[in-house]
Amino acid sequence: MTVDVLAIGAHPDDVELCVGGTLAALVREGYRVGIVDCTRGEYGTRGSASLRLEEARRAQEILGVHRREFLDMPDSAIAPTDDAIVELVRVLRQYRPHVVLFPPPFERHPDHEAVHRIVRSAYFKSGLARLHTFGPDGTEQEPYRPARLYSYIQAYHHEADFFVDISQTFEQKLEAIRAYASQVYVPERYQSDEPETVLSRPDFLESVVARARYWGSMIGVRYAEGFLAVEPLGLRSLSVLFP
Repeated sequence: MTVDVLAIGAHPDDVELCVGGTLAALVREGYRVGIVDCTRGEYGTRGSASLRLEEARRAQEILGVHRREFLDMPDSAIAPTDDAIVELVRVLRQYRPHVVLFPPPFERHPDHEAVHRIVRSAYFKSGLARLHTFGPDGTEQEPYRPARLYSYIQAYHHEADFFVDISQTFEQKLEAIRAYASQVYVPERYQSDEPETVLSRPDFLESVVARARYWGSMIGVRYAEGFLAVEPLGLRSLSVLFP
């Protein structure tokens, strides 16, 4: 199955936290959406890899995302190796998205930065005819390069190049985030003696709301998500910006 938009994250929950509202809105608009998680979050402080996969599937259902794939890159040790890049080439050629959403180049977690570098390399190499890859059925894949790459914004602050209005899907985004009860503060669903993390603190979701409200205020809406343009944005006509 091909998709229109593919969101790539290092760990289950990265995509929901950063672009859950945008993906839900795209699904409502009739576009096909996919998520690829490069690891299974097996090195996380809380929960387990198997539990996080269950939570990820639940979040996928909440957002209405059509496809979700989990790769086997090592959590907390992702590196832009040739094998990792070729694996992402296979993914891009399989799903053939028009737009790819992925982590920013400068981030708190080294895995996020590594995924940025892997996707950038895979984006270019996926269009090379002499790089041979094979799909799940063993068939050789055709070269393909997505039309656009945009980075979402994670832990560190970046001045966004553009914003997407998620006012209609923000509650859906929050519900998808709460699906990760082992990671974020949802005491009625998950209680343990595991160490506290930034995400598991009671005030973490408040920061998610505050950031979305701030970005929304920048464009005159209630909630928004911010993005970075890898390449300059061009318009077919100034008229696309008319109200």
